[in-house]
Amino acid sequence: MSKFAAIRPASMRNALLVMCAVLTLAGCSGQDDLHQWVAQEKQKKGAPIPPLPVIKTFETFQYNDQDKRDPFSPSTAELQTNTNSGPRPDENRAKEPLEMFALDSLKMVGTVGSGAGMEVLVKDPGGVIHRVHRNEYMGQNYGRVTAVGEDHIDLVELVSNGNGGWMERSASIALSEK
Repeated sequence: MSKFAAIRPASMRNALLVMCAVLTLAGCSGQDDLHQWVAQEKQKKGAPIPPLPVIKTFETFQYNDQDKRDPFSPSTAELQTNTNSGPRPDENRAKEPLEMFALDSLKMVGTVGSGAGMEVLVKDPGGVIHRVHRNEYMGQNYGRVTAVGEDHIDLVELVSNGNGGWMERSASIALSEK
């Protein structure tokens, strides 16, 4: 019989617990150098913080001259020319289904037919495919289809010019890869 066979499992467990306790206590000793280093680092002075920049104060100006117009507002002549001339959206026309979607959310997915009778297939964000012809409307900026090709749709949109009037802007949708 070997020497270790006579040792009971309970006494083996107790011996392991004692060894673990001794090793744990040995790991806790020797921290004097750590405490000394922390104390030295706390005594060091940090780099100086640069001073805050000086805030410049500006004089306010009140525009009270009644004889001269405010340079930041349009004149009455500019307002009349901007609102009375130029293109205007047809408010009496019934909206078409593709006019409730933003132009960049619509995707051209194909064509049907050829020549003057060509129809373009456009997919809306809901996944519904619509047939689009020349002179129909799409997009939220009164976009009218001006040309239909095998790989693109050309439109003219009416957008506000910021002064109460409207201006035309060209746009197009190309055939998407997917």
